[in-house]
Amino acid sequence: MATTAQSPVSLDRQRESPARPLALARWLELVALMIVVIVAVGGITRLTESGLSITQWQPVTGILPPLDQAAWEVEFAEYRATPEYRFEASAGGMTLAEFKFIYFWEWFHRVIGRLIGLAYALPLAWFWMKGAIPRGYKPRLFALLGLGALQGTIGWLMVRSGLSGQMTDVSHFWLSVHLLTALFTLGGLVWTALDLRRLARDPAARPASLTAASLAVAIVVFMQLLLGAWVAGLNAGHAAYDWPLMNGRLVPEIDWSGGFWWTLTHDPFLLHFLHRWWAWIAVAALVWIARRVRKAERRASIAVHSAFGTMVILGIATVMSGVSLWIAVAHQLTGALLVASLAWAMHADGVRQRATAD
Repeated sequence: MATTAQSPVSLDRQRESPARPLALARWLELVALMIVVIVAVGGITRLTESGLSITQWQPVTGILPPLDQAAWEVEFAEYRATPEYRFEASAGGMTLAEFKFIYFWEWFHRVIGRLIGLAYALPLAWFWMKGAIPRGYKPRLFALLGLGALQGTIGWLMVRSGLSGQMTDVSHFWLSVHLLTALFTLGGLVWTALDLRRLARDPAARPASLTAASLAVAIVVFMQLLLGAWVAGLNAGHAAYDWPLMNGRLVPEIDWSGGFWWTLTHDPFLLHFLHRWWAWIAVAALVWIARRVRKAERRASIAVHSAFGTMVILGIATVMSGVSLWIAVAHQLTGALLVASLAWAMHADGVRQRATAD
């Protein structure tokens, strides 16, 4: 019986077997969903002033909360030594029950972070040992692991920024780095999962490329997310409760006495104003990218439109409700969904460009 000689490409694919791109994609999508959840919980943690309730970073033993009254008293005493308690919370007093409430949200936030680390690292190790990772994807998957580890370190540096000196909150700079790193990781997970889904459908498919158009939109949205993080970190959402005016004015009164750069990065009225109106530039950019990919990936276009439309409505509602906890959290949650939707649209644009070039 005659045999057919196998090409070098076929032999290479056999040696890579059993690559499981669809299983990998589903795993990354699950981790991405967990990041969306932790972004929402992080919003609750910030809005309830819970972030400084745990004053130590204990990656292993910290997974357990205090288990008896004596342990709770120790934790409460450590919190009472923080600038936040001395200069703010102590004025109205705080009961142990109230402390337990804020402690829960910070503890829950940290536990979810640990679970995300395990949900990523353990399957990655398993897929790696089984030889199930397609060629070219190991560096990217390892980089995403590194981002996760970096995020934990950034989170602790953020908390530490509020535990020393005279600050009664964490630094809004560290807060923005913490949030934006999480959102960048989310986008990376979505993009990689989409590449792997294409690979599952077509073994010859190549990763999508980043287009100049997509990069431009991402920069515009990045600026809006950065402003939003600074608004949250400085409690600048409370600068005005009316819309579209701010305290009855189109342009609020801004104190420039601290200098241009200090005012640009610290003044709550200016940052609130910029966050409101840069949003419309971001909307224009998002409409443009959504229409650009509508024929190539209609679902991504719909997702982008839905996300930014909902986010704008929730942003206005957050202001007019006096920064209602759950509306503000929904606003931040939608921001994470917007990032995932934008990554989907940017990926579709990259696929479209690569197909045109080929």
